[in-house]
Amino acid sequence: MPWKTDFRSLYYLGAPPPVDPVINPKETALLVIDIQNTYLERPNRASLSPDEQKRYDLWTPFHERMRNKVIPNTAQMLGFARAHGIECLFARIACHTKDGRDRSLSQKMPGWNNLLLPKDKAASQLVHELQPVADEIVVTKTTDSALTGTNLRLILHNLGIKTVICAGIFTDQCVSSTVRSLADESYQVIVLEDCCAAATDELHRKELEIINMIYCHVMSAAEFKGLLPLAKQ
Repeated sequence: MPWKTDFRSLYYLGAPPPVDPVINPKETALLVIDIQNTYLERPNRASLSPDEQKRYDLWTPFHERMRNKVIPNTAQMLGFARAHGIECLFARIACHTKDGRDRSLSQKMPGWNNLLLPKDKAASQLVHELQPVADEIVVTKTTDSALTGTNLRLILHNLGIKTVICAGIFTDQCVSSTVRSLADESYQVIVLEDCCAAATDELHRKELEIINMIYCHVMSAAEFKGLLPLAKQ
């Protein structure tokens, strides 16, 4: 399977291929990270200044990947997970205060990461295509890592989870931070590469190379589905 040799950094060139992860659906969770309205909203390009239009155009490949690949694939994965008894959880960036004084330093830094997303505002909500159903859990975080900034660690423990499948944005920021935290807690982590995105494809692929083989296994959604005994019957 391609996932066993793809996304390898220099550290792992020539290393033997990993064995197939053992997936017990009752001990597995799908975690969807930060696919929120704020990241998918776009202004009218014609209303922007020339410099703003240049930045708009630089972000167009990200938006195309999100609309054409990441959101549809993640929606399909949620359906697959629900059908196979895999717990579905969601994380989103949002602050509990209107002025964002409870945010971590990483979300107060000047520039693009200066995020002010009060928890009740439309911008901080999950996109409508990826809404939780029934009693699926959503954690609200003021940090990049979904494990560090919430009670997700306790939730996963109480649910008896041993394997966490990660999808979401941004590959090189909140996804990566969450993956590293999970790995440090000795969870088996799988990142679905076609359910994630970074600002550019280059950043996306490079971060997957960095975290693959040491913090997680990187594979496609289809490759993950093929690992489940129930999916092969």
